Amino acid sequence: MSLKFVAVLALSSVVSAGHVALDDFSLYRLPPLDGAAAPAPAIVKTIVPTVVKAAPAPVPAPVYVKAEHSESVDYDAPAKYDFAYGVSDPHTGDVKEQSESRDGHTVHGSYSLIDADGFKRTVEYTADEHNGFNAVVHREPLGHAAPVAKVIPAVAKVVAPHAAYHR
Repeated sequence: MSLKFVAVLALSSVVSAGHVALDDFSLYRLPPLDGAAAPAPAIVKTIVPTVVKAAPAPVPAPVYVKAEHSESVDYDAPAKYDFAYGVSDPHTGDVKEQSESRDGHTVHGSYSLIDADGFKRTVEYTADEHNGFNAVVHREPLGHAAPVAKVIPAVAKVVAPHAAYHR
């Protein structure tokens, strides 16, 4: 009984998929579900499902464009650069600057900033293959005193525990 049910489901899935036309099954009759013998069909027809395959979408050929460069780049050449930046924000008091230059394996640079104690710290540094990294730090007071937070002494109050909390 379950085999008949599976056969009907398989047949309906093939028909709904569009591979076999519904007219091809008009000559077949399934046996009745009550177990009685079904009359034999007068004509036996062989069904060959037709599978329709979509043609593959054409793939466009890659387009190669030769890049035109006005100068050649030597990627094995030693690095060479110069940069500098600075910040001066009067609202927050953030004042700093940095500059650095590199030619091959030698780097020279400096940076400065305002420390919290009101001094300007300037660091001048060099680095190369022979001497390594060397820095010289200079500190100089500014003409104005740095703002200092007012210290408020802490006041401790001793509170006797309430009797209701101790049981």
